[in-house]
Amino acid sequence: MFDPLRKGADLRGRIEEIHMETADAATIVIRAGADWAGHVPGQYVRIGVDIDGVRTWRPYSLTHGPRGDGRISVTVKAVPDGLVSNHLVRHTKPGTLVHLEQAAGDFVLPPEGGRFTFITAGSGITPVIGILRNLFPVTDDGVLRLERSDNFDIVVVHVAPSQPESIFIDNLRSLDEAGAIRLIARYDDQHGILDVNALGELVPDLAERTTYACGPGGLLDALESFHDTKEVPLQVEKFRATYVEPGEGGTVTFAKSGVTIDVDGATTLMEAAEEAGVLMPSGCRMGICFTCVLPLKEGVVRDLRNGEITSVTESDNVRVQTCINAAAGACTFDH
Repeated sequence: MFDPLRKGADLRGRIEEIHMETADAATIVIRAGADWAGHVPGQYVRIGVDIDGVRTWRPYSLTHGPRGDGRISVTVKAVPDGLVSNHLVRHTKPGTLVHLEQAAGDFVLPPEGGRFTFITAGSGITPVIGILRNLFPVTDDGVLRLERSDNFDIVVVHVAPSQPESIFIDNLRSLDEAGAIRLIARYDDQHGILDVNALGELVPDLAERTTYACGPGGLLDALESFHDTKEVPLQVEKFRATYVEPGEGGTVTFAKSGVTIDVDGATTLMEAAEEAGVLMPSGCRMGICFTCVLPLKEGVVRDLRNGEITSVTESDNVRVQTCINAAAGACTFDH
């Protein structure tokens, strides 16, 4: 019988369990294919799902603790207009096959240990819980303190809209009660929006620690500014591009496909093309993997992350990331 998880095949996984963590977040347990190479806690895996005949990829942090049964887990929060997140949380069933890539990412702790502050908001807790579950495994007898865990001094500042919407809060509390971490939970409905400038009051020794942060772009931008001012080391994990204000748009032609469309300045070239029925190469859809690049034969495009303009003539050889660029005038692609 054909085994899609066999060694040597394209790397896939079979969803075996789905556990709701909150009303809109679920942990997806996946049996990875035989060629899965493992991961370092804090890393993510890109998962590809086929929706309406189009394969779409998204990165999700690995959230499982130590296990030897070949299964991995990610925790996904369904977000408004999130094609893949809503599909995984609301519609996927056990037995579904998904495509996988090997684990990647640098949001990992040094093996020798140290003093760290984790600042997370919403589903930004996912890479951190993966790290904590491997440092401090939770068993039926409580939190297991590994010998190497004694080298890590960790404070977790976790922010959520409300306590019921706080993913993994019970796990975090167990670690706090066991003395493995110091937890500072902040809920918008009780404490208001986190004031980044007041972090020194929440974590008095913040300057003596290295900060790791994962959450919405606005929070990460504020943290980067604050830590730069204080000269405190900071590492962030971003899964979404931050976009600037849109430009004016233009007419986009896909020469080989024979399609010409009018596009506004806020819609990515990829989204506009797919809506018009053009089959586009795609991967992360956030400007990281470069799977989506296409040759720009002529015209002007604008990077939605920073507003940078790219203008070419027929003599230039420029390849453009279609997932994070929009039309800034008439443009033609060799696709």
